[in-house]
Amino acid sequence: MHFTDTHCHLAEAVLQADWPNVLAAAEAAGVTRFIVPATRPQDWQAVLDFPEKPSEKARIHRAAGIHPWFAAETEEGDWQRLEALLAAHPQLWVGEIGLDALKTERADGAQQQAVLIRQLVLAQQYRRRVIVHNVKAGAALAAAVKAAKFTQGGIIHAFSGSAEEARQLIGLGFYIGIGSLLLNPAAKKIRVTLKQLPLERIVLETDSPFMLKNAVNTPANIRAIAAEAAQILGIGIDTLARQTEANTDRLLAAFQTA
Repeated sequence: MHFTDTHCHLAEAVLQADWPNVLAAAEAAGVTRFIVPATRPQDWQAVLDFPEKPSEKARIHRAAGIHPWFAAETEEGDWQRLEALLAAHPQLWVGEIGLDALKTERADGAQQQAVLIRQLVLAQQYRRRVIVHNVKAGAALAAAVKAAKFTQGGIIHAFSGSAEEARQLIGLGFYIGIGSLLLNPAAKKIRVTLKQLPLERIVLETDSPFMLKNAVNTPANIRAIAAEAAQILGIGIDTLARQTEANTDRLLAAFQTA
């Protein structure tokens, strides 16, 4: 039984400094593949340079993008650099990008929307998947996807919305990231939503090293997330693992045509 952590910030100092132990714990839990996003230009090279053994190259997949929290800091040179990275790295995704209606003091809605659309246009141009941060902005996110004429799909990271919102985003080509919220017994909404989602559109993630109170989150926690999700769905954890891995395989396969 194998799993992929489809959203883990392995280049964050707390994880990178302890990578051998983080990797060993992940492998012991059956987590053997990782998708690693970057959130701002200062992080892009760290994600690209993340240390790995030759045998691990097929298991670590990377993304570079501008998170909505940093939309107001974006400079024109950042766009030139991002496009150059996409041209130089054919398997590089675009992410973490998106919208956050609760953090508009860092970048207002118009700034976030403009930066998101520009990244979606680039992702469409280079036919790349995207990793999307969405906090209480589902309608605006759907509008941005349509405005950018984006069809390449990707992952809605750390989903916490309604089943109706999820279905709309699935209709736009996205998979739904189910993650560490399930480790919080008080998070009732995601449990209700999960029961209504098609299993063929679910992927698993931790958002390591974030999301846990008073603890450093790590990819090994995918096993606990999977166990909780399987229980909610009333299926075996092995069934869940097979399907979520098949879903991730589709995302990592040859990119869709425009």
